[in-house]
Formats: sequence, C-alpha cells, structure tokens
Amino acid sequence: MQYYNKDILQKQPQIIDYFRQAIKNPDKNIGHGVLFWGADIQVQCELALEIARILNCRENADENCDCINCRWIRSQTHPAVKIITRLDFKDSTSDAVDGETSTKGTKNISISQAKSVISELSVTSDYHRVYIFCDRNEDGDLLPLNKINFPEATSNALLKTFEEPPQNTTFFFLTKDKSDIISTIVSRLQTFFVPGFCRETNDTNLVDNLLNNYKELDKNKVLDFETSLMNVISEKDAKLVLSQMQNYMLNLIKNNLDNKLFFYKILKDLENVEIAIRQLSLSPSMDVQTVVENLCFKLILEK
Repeated sequence: MQYYNKDILQKQPQIIDYFRQAIKNPDKNIGHGVLFWGADIQVQCELALEIARILNCRENADENCDCINCRWIRSQTHPAVKIITRLDFKDSTSDAVDGETSTKGTKNISISQAKSVISELSVTSDYHRVYIFCDRNEDGDLLPLNKINFPEATSNALLKTFEEPPQNTTFFFLTKDKSDIISTIVSRLQTFFVPGFCRETNDTNLVDNLLNNYKELDKNKVLDFETSLMNVISEKDAKLVLSQMQNYMLNLIKNNLDNKLFFYKILKDLENVEIAIRQLSLSPSMDVQTVVENLCFKLILEK
C-alpha cells in the first residue's frame, strides 16, 4: 500500500513550509519526536513522509527533486524511513500485551517491535532515520494510534529511546486526539494539529471582521468577543462558523511562516477550535454557549 502523495504539498503548505524552514536551520530546529493529531490519519502520514523526504534529500529538497533518497521515499522503499504498525512485524515470538501475538491478528504494536527499533538504532546510519507510528487494517487503510494498539508497556519500552535518541532520528506518532496516547509520551513530543481539509470551501467571510487582529485584543474584551461570535453563530450553523475560523487561522499561518512564536500560537488556536468542533459533533446536546465561552477564553486569554 502506497501512502506517499505529492498532493500533500497543496494540502498542508503551512506545516510543510514550517518544517522546511526548521530543517534548514543549522541546528535542525525540530524535535526528535513529533505527534500529529486530527481526523485524517492518511494526511498525517503523507505529511510525515514528506518531512522525511526533506530530511534525507541530497539536493535542495525541491518538490521535484529526483535524487536517490527522494525517489526511495516516494516509492516507500527507503531503508531508513519506516511506517510502524501492529501488522508489519514478522516475529514469531510473543511478548505483546494481554497475550496478543506479534503476527497477523495482533491488537497492538508489541514490545518485540519496540526492541527491533531500538536494535536498529544501535547501528550507525548515513541517513536521517524516520519512524512513523500508526495503525492500519488488513486492507492497508491507516488508522490512529490509541492506548489499545499502542499500549503503555510498548510505550515504556521506547521511552528512553524517545528521551535520548541517536542523532539524525525522528519519530512521528499519528492519532486522532492527544489523549489517546499516554501522557508520558505526549509530554516528550512536539504536537501539531493537522487539519484534514475535508470541508467544502475555504471561505472566511463569516468571521473576517470578528477575527481581524483578534490576537491583539485586550483580555478584558473576551466577553465582547464571545458576544460577537455568538451573534454570528445564531444566524448560521455553529460548526460552519468554527470551520471558517480554522480557515482564517490557516491563512494567518501561511502569511507568517517566518515567525515561529506566532506559528505556535495560531496552531494552538487551531487545536482549540478543533476541540470545540469535536465537542459539538460528539455531544449534540452540549450547550453551544458553553462551548463558545470556553473557546473564547482560550483564544483571548491564552496569549
């Protein structure tokens, strides 16, 4: 199953450009561990593979580069770039959690798989090694990590490696929600919300006036901001308005890629809006006013 898709350059230009600039930094200003979360695991995997390509490119990492590393990663045959799922390990021994085997049918990424990764890392490599942890079904469809398929015992087996990885090694973890990964792992990772871009339009017309310079609002204006947002929502569907807020924030990131601090602030705002959307989707009976109030306090008070 092929997961690399060059269209990711159009789907996620903001995050790719952020990583591209960070990688160009002489100190490679990215963490050894990165957690992507959001609804679309396929997009997250495509994004991780593109970052792996940039890290390993022998030329200038141009999107059309045809060096050997870029070709390998596009065809998913690179010896140092691997997708780790519970179905991709062929060890006959069984040390997986709850009596599960590490062969076909297992419910989790096993301790044997963790030990295999650790063993590989004990050998030096000329490449930048990238391990992408996620889940998949037997049809090849990618699925998110959770506490069942990536259990605490396996996580703990890898913990020291996450804390002190060899040089030129990056781990990616793909999940729907940060709470689906044990906290001891999440606390050691850079986290990025990855929008799925499955919405019908990229409109922002409903929120342009509301969000204009919203990051500069005084904290004592939070109630005014909440009232304005509720006025817009009262005339339109709440999830539509929140989706347009995310579109607006993505445009802000696109126009401020050189400002690392601003990038993180807006990315955090994107996360908070996504949480609000999920709250309304998962709990239809939840009071919209409560969701909006919580969101506004996070957007305005958490500078």
